[in-house]
Amino acid sequence: MTRISEFPWPLRKLRLRISRWLLLTGALALAPSLLATGADAQALSYAPTPLSAFPSDDGMTAPGGSAEASPSLLPARLRRTAVALDTKEAPGTIIIDTGNTVLYYVLGNGRAIRYGVGVGRAGFTWSGVQRISSKREWPDWHPPAQMIARQPYLPRFMAGGPGNPLGARAMYLGASEYRIHGTNDPTTIGKFVSSGCIRLTNEDVIDLFNRVSLGTRVVVMPKNAVHLVSRPITGRDVAALTAQPHAEVTTLSSGRQALNFSTSAEY
Repeated sequence: MTRISEFPWPLRKLRLRISRWLLLTGALALAPSLLATGADAQALSYAPTPLSAFPSDDGMTAPGGSAEASPSLLPARLRRTAVALDTKEAPGTIIIDTGNTVLYYVLGNGRAIRYGVGVGRAGFTWSGVQRISSKREWPDWHPPAQMIARQPYLPRFMAGGPGNPLGARAMYLGASEYRIHGTNDPTTIGKFVSSGCIRLTNEDVIDLFNRVSLGTRVVVMPKNAVHLVSRPITGRDVAALTAQPHAEVTTLSSGRQALNFSTSAEY
């Protein structure tokens, strides 16, 4: 094999230039793919992890898009409907049948509206009587200290909105940390999943929110209590009983909206 050093100097110089040119051309051809690979690696290494990737015991949406589940896929017993209910509670009272994962809004005359709910998981169910002390639209979320202690990765604050685990509306119960609120994950309705809060689909919590007022009595039954017996109502009365009422909305200076804000509510 003839080595480059054996060629005359002008020819050797030309061969060296050709070799350098070929190397430069190859490097330029590979540059775009190398840059793209580097960009992808950078994105994978430094892109912020979405909050929804972390499970929360207050109902954060699980990875995989469960928030897109339709409330219409719920079993019939968990869908909002007018029912016949034998109760001594006064009209306007909320009764939560914890063990049966349903909530009743008493209409009177032996009738109520039944909603499917998600309730506290094992160790977090409770019972008693409270009253609604505050109502908020698209509430902000301040996870309580006990929840943060269990899940340190949770945010200390999350502004209200479609991705907020409290959903579209919240009704705060007395001075407790418990709420009746919406959820962006309808698949949790009918399950024992929360830290004690009662959750409804966003559509249902808006309906209930517009029916109740501050001071509404809320009766939470023990999980092992005898379930209330209700029977669906058929006929023309159903539409009239379940027609959604209208409530006045106060627009705040920030542009957000709220009803009956109470500064006594901590969350």
